[in-house]
Amino acid sequence: MEDTASLLALADRMLWITALVAAPILIASLAVGLVVGVIQAATSVNEQTLTFVPKLAVTALVLVLFGSAMLGLVGDFTKEIFDQIAMTGKG
Repeated sequence: MEDTASLLALADRMLWITALVAAPILIASLAVGLVVGVIQAATSVNEQTLTFVPKLAVTALVLVLFGSAMLGLVGDFTKEIFDQIAMTGKG
């Protein structure tokens, strides 16, 4: 029963880390898409490729600014998983 609780806690933490890593990129892309969509609606310019370049630039900027923190979260979680695997093997 303890193994099941441990696995569920690990799955919960995994989902939380995934949300924390994905959120900055998704929120920035959503905001840029919304702004460009409003501008397109106001100017009646319906070009599908117009949103691609700003979203790409913002995504690159977010990765430059927050990439090390994201990678740190994933690295710490990976280390935690391997530590738990090692403790399971010893116990």
